Amino acid sequence: MPLIQLDNACLAFGDVALLDHTALVLEPGEKLSLIGRNGAGKSSLLKVLAGQAKLDDGTLWTQPGLRVAYVAQEPDFDLDRDVFATVADGVGGAARLIAEYHAAALQLEGGDETALSRLETLQHELEASNGWAVHHKVEQVIDRLKLDAKARVGSLSGGGIKRVALARALAGEPDLLLLDEPTNHLDITAIGWLEELIRAYRGSVLLITHDRSFMDAVSTRIVELDRGRLASFPGSFSAYQTRKAEMLEMEAKSNAEFDKVLAQEEVWIRKGVEARRTRNEGRVRRLEALRRERSERRDRMGNVDFKLERGEQSGQLIAELTDVKKGFGDKTVIRDFSARLMRGDRIGLIGPNGAGKTTLLKLILGELEADSGSIKRGTKQQVAYFDQFRTALDPEATLADIISPGSDYVEIGGTKKHVVGYLGDFLFAPQRARSPVKSLSGGERNRLLLARLFARPANILVLDEPTNDLDIETLELLEQLLQEFQGTLFIVSHDRTFLDNVVTQTIAYEGDALWREYAGGYQDWLRASTASREAAAKAAAPVKPAAAAPAAPKEANKPAKLSFNEKRELDALPGKISKLESEQAALQAQLANPDIYRDRPTEVPVMNKRLEAIEEELLDLLDRWEKLEAKGQAAG
Repeated sequence: MPLIQLDNACLAFGDVALLDHTALVLEPGEKLSLIGRNGAGKSSLLKVLAGQAKLDDGTLWTQPGLRVAYVAQEPDFDLDRDVFATVADGVGGAARLIAEYHAAALQLEGGDETALSRLETLQHELEASNGWAVHHKVEQVIDRLKLDAKARVGSLSGGGIKRVALARALAGEPDLLLLDEPTNHLDITAIGWLEELIRAYRGSVLLITHDRSFMDAVSTRIVELDRGRLASFPGSFSAYQTRKAEMLEMEAKSNAEFDKVLAQEEVWIRKGVEARRTRNEGRVRRLEALRRERSERRDRMGNVDFKLERGEQSGQLIAELTDVKKGFGDKTVIRDFSARLMRGDRIGLIGPNGAGKTTLLKLILGELEADSGSIKRGTKQQVAYFDQFRTALDPEATLADIISPGSDYVEIGGTKKHVVGYLGDFLFAPQRARSPVKSLSGGERNRLLLARLFARPANILVLDEPTNDLDIETLELLEQLLQEFQGTLFIVSHDRTFLDNVVTQTIAYEGDALWREYAGGYQDWLRASTASREAAAKAAAPVKPAAAAPAAPKEANKPAKLSFNEKRELDALPGKISKLESEQAALQAQLANPDIYRDRPTEVPVMNKRLEAIEEELLDLLDRWEKLEAKGQAAG
């Protein structure tokens, strides 16, 4: 039985149809990633499923007694309360008793004897309502998410507040967890922790994210909201990309054929009286139907048009740092760091929140001076800075003022362009040019900041968390632009795929204020740092004297040959693998059809279960094939 079923769902914002007669079925145990353009209606859909918004038309069916927890992008709870009380809110009716008992216990712990009688009263109430089990559950969740129960929520970092929101949702043990951009404000370590949590979670999860590595790690199905319609793609994000490319190609061909027929009919209708004769009335009606269909067809939205003016070429050397140390008060954030950074380098900075990535950037660019060591900086440097906190955006200013203050034109590549047209390149409608910044969503603000950044010539680009709130297509376009940029790049990001696709070297935090430079992107850093740690552990391990082994006969060293049965097994493996892959492809094709979730919903979990089984069988067969091949080659 499905947990949730949407049928013929309609939801509009002004004249824009966010949901246009669409359907969705969510089964127990599924982990769904919801993707789509900024402003497509993903957050609105999540609020509908959470019961915080209503459809304009259509039906939403939920399983009786279904427990749903919703975690919004930004905290929707009081930041002045402590962590325990905030998390306890997630358990429902017992929350008040638990929070009051915890507060009285803290008062007693602080020496307030008057809290003792209040504590005894609350203890009896908790026993009567089975509240101790719930109290224990809250403590378990707080401990699991490594939170300080006594801390004030507002004193935590963005990542800490996100953990509190997740703990609050998990405390009620929901059957369905709805997460809106859960990786925002989390560093790479915290994102890895969240991946493990979601994979191990017994209930169903529906999340909105643009983190492609994260989706690949947790998703059993990708659901795309595109022009008001929901389409399902079983498997990971990588599988979705392949299938989506095929669908877009088919859609383009179909639209081209349709437009060709329409053009032919338009020519015919203009021939005059002949077209209006009785025997042609059917053709006229067909043309009218074609016109209606064409006007109703919602074409794919345009793409952001990124163009970047490099400006004057900088000197060959960007910065040379030797044994640099920097601290604030008693805390050292950078020590003994040396690096030589050259023009054209594309550098990614990796480290936990608060490690000192921004401080290191400011040292490199001359905005801060080192406490010790030396920094030699290059010449002719024009720096453009993308700030993750968007401090460059005045909320009261208009979009046009942000791009070109005091002028209606912006100069790009030596050519003047009207600011309204330039904003249109970043998907802002002409009427929004005079709207205030405060009216924009998070993704729109990031697009505006990119538009402002690219309107200024620069030979050094500094991007601090540029991927937050950007949809996947805009991310990919940004990646392409940065790959083509001839200047120098500094990128602070927790988006692993983005780093792998753009940077040529990585400066990573190694702990204890130490930073180290690696060649390549995130995956290259991960492999190198893991190998380095393993080598260090091996070197530190005590060396045990090797026991004298008895001399083995010469034949014992000779690799065993494949047996007759093993040879037969090896010969049969390609056929078995091919058969399983064909079955896998057939199941994926069926699950990619949205109609199956409406017409045959009971078959969906069976198909998904079979897909999982096929994947495990394929892995086992491939592993066996590799072992037999290796054994045969060693013996040969």
